[in-house]
Amino acid sequence: MKRFENYVLGQWTPGADAEYVARHAVTGAELGSVSSLGLDYAEVLDYGRRMGGSALRAMTFPQRGLMLKALAMHLQARKEDYYAVSYATGATRVDSWIDIEGGIGNLYTYASLRREFPDLPYHVDGGLVKLSKGGTFGGQHLMLPLRGVAVHINAFNFPVWGMLEKIAVNLLAGVPAVVKPSEFTSFLTERVVRDIVSSGILPEGALQLVVGKGHGILDPVQRQDVVTFTGSYATGYRLKSTGRFAELGVPFNLEADSLNATVLGPDAVAGTPEFDLFVKEVAKEMTIKAGQKCTAVRRIIVPEGQLEAVQTAVAQRLAGVRMGDPAQDGVRMGPLATTLQADRVREAAQVLAVENEVVYGSVDGGAEGAYYQPLLMRCARPLDANAAHRIEAFGPVATLMPYRDVAEAAQIAAMGGGSLVSSIVTADKNAAKEFVLEAGYSHGRVLVLDSSSAKESTGHGSPMPLLTHGGPGRAGDGEEMGGIRGVMHYLQRVAVQGHPNVLSHVAERYYPGADRPEANPHLFRQHFEDLRIGDTVTTATHTVTLQDIENFAELSGDKFYAHMDANSLEGTIFTGRVAHGYFILSRAAGLFVDPPKGPVLLNYGIDTCRFTKPVYPGSTIQVKLTVQEKVDQEKRSPEDIAKGIVKYYVEVVDETTEVVAVATILTMVKKRNQA
Repeated sequence: MKRFENYVLGQWTPGADAEYVARHAVTGAELGSVSSLGLDYAEVLDYGRRMGGSALRAMTFPQRGLMLKALAMHLQARKEDYYAVSYATGATRVDSWIDIEGGIGNLYTYASLRREFPDLPYHVDGGLVKLSKGGTFGGQHLMLPLRGVAVHINAFNFPVWGMLEKIAVNLLAGVPAVVKPSEFTSFLTERVVRDIVSSGILPEGALQLVVGKGHGILDPVQRQDVVTFTGSYATGYRLKSTGRFAELGVPFNLEADSLNATVLGPDAVAGTPEFDLFVKEVAKEMTIKAGQKCTAVRRIIVPEGQLEAVQTAVAQRLAGVRMGDPAQDGVRMGPLATTLQADRVREAAQVLAVENEVVYGSVDGGAEGAYYQPLLMRCARPLDANAAHRIEAFGPVATLMPYRDVAEAAQIAAMGGGSLVSSIVTADKNAAKEFVLEAGYSHGRVLVLDSSSAKESTGHGSPMPLLTHGGPGRAGDGEEMGGIRGVMHYLQRVAVQGHPNVLSHVAERYYPGADRPEANPHLFRQHFEDLRIGDTVTTATHTVTLQDIENFAELSGDKFYAHMDANSLEGTIFTGRVAHGYFILSRAAGLFVDPPKGPVLLNYGIDTCRFTKPVYPGSTIQVKLTVQEKVDQEKRSPEDIAKGIVKYYVEVVDETTEVVAVATILTMVKKRNQA
């Protein structure tokens, strides 16, 4: 029998004895055995910390992001191989697309986030905090990669997405991972990891794989490690509640299956586009992945007057869903991942049927093997119900519930004890707002769907990498993904205090109060590599005249009264006609720009700008232009110009040396080395 292998300590190795025999969800044929017996998890985790951690921490955020991009491209080119293996999990082409290409999409998304971080191995969080009156003492928050390893324990339903959506985050942060997928479908995860390892894109130790049951994998976790768990709330809570996590303070992110709800808005009566959207979305959520999604709709909450219409429409749509071998044309729903899963759904459905009426399908599933037909139930009194808000059948099973008003709909939705997602389908913005505000506290995500967003909406069950995924209460009280927010889970915040000279050196950005040596040659004559943080150009002066104000008003069209009408200034802060703020900034540029052609390619924009003191005719201004920060740029093609973005701190003072304007401008600067 084939043996699927673990990838640990830099090599592929099978477990000592078979812990589980994976079977084809469609045919029942044996695929191979999996085992993690005999693995030394203390050694595995330490290997990740030592080998993978040190290599990742040596890379900058942009380098780690480009690593993720290369990995995404590598896997994208091999995706058809994964589709072929995914078929054995019972997945249709659409099911596999969500798992495989959804996971690869997460890699691309987090790769693009490299632009949101500095060109450093660590993150500079916020700006300088002034801690003294004289400006010689301040503070700066830094975010440093944890010195541990991320241990990801994933569920059976998404063997590719579950891994990739998690490692994309920790790898961008600079933290290695040990991934333990469910033994039921780890054969697909193993197939993907083989391609990752053979590519050589990730540094050794950055990713390790455990394909078996992984008993004991959490025993050697230490401070600085992070554990994530996706699966049932009961198992996750049991693991999270062990004394080791409380004692060591190891973060444990629990993302659990929950009793997610969808609500039909009071305006969405039969015949409206929103009614049809709702029915379509409910049927989709019940049948995609055969209902084996942590975000799938379990409770269908509809206005009392629309209950019969919704029941009929959903039943008709489910009747049109062909179940069977996903390899056959026209099949839209395959089997559950294993016969064990089908048995568990059947057991849960039997409990639900005691309290609720079956209105479509049958509790026994109506099929053999791992197949289970869609089952729709009806709960007449949801406010008095128990099982429907407590028992989840993790398959194509959902329960209809009536409500009287939006507040009651939110109340019913919250009775699930907290969920990953809730949705409302309505064209009424007031109803949508009321539901979001009433129900939001008990859900990690709320989708508002109407005909105007339907074409591009990703739907109820699709968590997006730039938004947080998780939820309160039964959903685990966890939070993952979420763009930059997710990366922060793998970084340690430290407040650094000291003189601006020290803080500027540590953060590699200029802070007011730090030294500003005069640049030689002029900053606009220097290539990107040669520019140094803090180097400054102090300009000549210019005395502002009334004619400057008149000319700028004509040129810009800005004839605001404060600039043009001295008789309209009573009751204002101005004592006379005042120069335009944008004239001051423009004239500042005229003072600091070195005109001849040089390494500066273009003006890239303005990040910040503040006008801090009025400038009147007769005032004399001067500028200090300081290199604030440098951001390397990637070449888009071999022919592209090698360059970077330079952020300059622009400080404009008057004849009293008081600051009248400050700004951060950006220029694109050519590199000396064009290789």
